[in-house]
Amino acid sequence: MIGATTENPFFSVTPAIRSRVQIFELEPLTTEEVKQALKTALDDPDRGFDFPVVLDEDALDFIATSTNGDLRSAFNSLDLAVLSTSENAEGIRHITLEIMENSLQRSYITMDKDGDGHYDVLSALQKSIRGSDVDASLHYAARLIEAGDLPSLARRLTVMAYEDIGLANPDAAVHTVTALSAAEKLGFPEARIPLANIIIDLALSPKSNSAYLAMDEALSDLGKYGNLAVPSHLQDGHYAGAKELGRSVEYQYAHNFPDHWVNQQYLPDKIKNADYFRPDDMGRYEKALHSRKEWINEQKKRS
Repeated sequence: MIGATTENPFFSVTPAIRSRVQIFELEPLTTEEVKQALKTALDDPDRGFDFPVVLDEDALDFIATSTNGDLRSAFNSLDLAVLSTSENAEGIRHITLEIMENSLQRSYITMDKDGDGHYDVLSALQKSIRGSDVDASLHYAARLIEAGDLPSLARRLTVMAYEDIGLANPDAAVHTVTALSAAEKLGFPEARIPLANIIIDLALSPKSNSAYLAMDEALSDLGKYGNLAVPSHLQDGHYAGAKELGRSVEYQYAHNFPDHWVNQQYLPDKIKNADYFRPDDMGRYEKALHSRKEWINEQKKRS
């Protein structure tokens, strides 16, 4: 006996039965796999339709994307679209995007994952969250949720948590990862609930891009100067002969000094005065980092 369920069998199947069966988890199909299966149904008269059907390419993209890897749902939707469409003068049932949308009772809004519209919505979402417009953020997120596009949402929200909120509210990144993990486990439609929480959190959080700008400046200097020599006192000294070569000899262990800080050079000579991190002071955490940096700079002046 073979059975299938959309429920979690570890919750919904009686333990006595579960202990006597082998459980296999079926992963959602990719968009391309769903497309291929739909094309087979259209082209195979023995296992598909026994009359001519033409499915427009945008309608195929729409159904393959909007059914979220569920081939059964894709077949049922295609079947409904075909059977509710009359033959034209040539005896062909022509399925357009509009017909497909009506069959699924959903819109094409952002289904084309490779099209400009899709990236426009993602861009608008990020810019709305960056601009702290919570209502616009929810609107654009709703369009992606309606499209069932959790992967794009997850990637963009994770980027935003670090790029746009950053050190002004580091907890936002933790909340984002947790919420997205919950959303992926839940799947739609319930996934919209943790997504709503994190979108509101990110939109109304204080914003700072100081961390990623600092890294970009460091990368820029790396491209400009290449791999500069590491100061000898910072080089590895845990091998025979290191001391004779002057490796790590003059290194000062910061924890042995007051406030766990000692004035010594860490950057290569050519960029020893580089100043990459410039805090925005937008949140308590970043203000604390700023205060620490100012204290260190003052100590350097006194040394």
